[in-house]
Amino acid sequence: MKKTYLIFILQIIIITAYSQNKNAYQIFNSKGKKVNYQKMMKSVKEADIILFGELHNSPIAHWLQYEVSLDLVKNGNLTFGAEMFEADNQDELNLYLRDSIDNKALDSLARLWTNYKTDYAPLVDMAKNNGQKFIATNIPRMYASMVFKNGFEALDSLTELEKEWIVPLPIEYDPELPCYKNMLTMMGGHGGENFPKAQAIKDATMAYFISKNYVVGNKFIHYNGAYHSDNYEGILWYLKKDKPNLIYLTISTVSQANVSQLTKENKGKADFIICVDENMTTTY
Repeated sequence: MKKTYLIFILQIIIITAYSQNKNAYQIFNSKGKKVNYQKMMKSVKEADIILFGELHNSPIAHWLQYEVSLDLVKNGNLTFGAEMFEADNQDELNLYLRDSIDNKALDSLARLWTNYKTDYAPLVDMAKNNGQKFIATNIPRMYASMVFKNGFEALDSLTELEKEWIVPLPIEYDPELPCYKNMLTMMGGHGGENFPKAQAIKDATMAYFISKNYVVGNKFIHYNGAYHSDNYEGILWYLKKDKPNLIYLTISTVSQANVSQLTKENKGKADFIICVDENMTTTY
């Protein structure tokens, strides 16, 4: 009997050890130290504005976005915002939030991402069910395309109405910021100097609508591709220019073959880094 019991205990230990080596993800702080979800949330709840950087097709990132948002909305007023909605679709989004149109109508009227139903609809519905605002923060894609082709000057031709959907011009732009400088390197010089400018106009516009809709006493959580807020640049750089005294917190999502230790290049990307197993299935 004692021998059987010892074998059973040994099996449990082996199974536990094996499962620990098969974690789907691990959360780290900026220095690469492992932290648990509760530790991260303690810091999240102290922030005024949270920038949650995702890998767009990562189910782990989308699940944790939902869990973080759910915990925040339970604790008080929360404003939602996302790169995945363009500012000129705010009216349509508001109609859905007020239950004036249904999902099918929203899909017809707004330029929803292909993974909207699986990855972002749950967040929008959370805001809707809790009576909270959801802000469309991104620049309309055709205007970002104009910048890519002809620089910031192309936006001068927009009508006054169209300019309401972007950050007020002219925008401050620092081409020496690593996030923009590295884009030229990644493209091997083929994108031209306007390539990072198109990224900057997105960052500046998202920061503008986050700042514009931030309410003292409320928290604002924003969902965006990790590159838009990694290394405390991008959106955050513009936010701090406008509201330097707020408490900001950034989250990034990365993918690695081994999630038990954060690689050197992923350390320091954000206040908290969600490291996902590279073999994890994707949403598209």
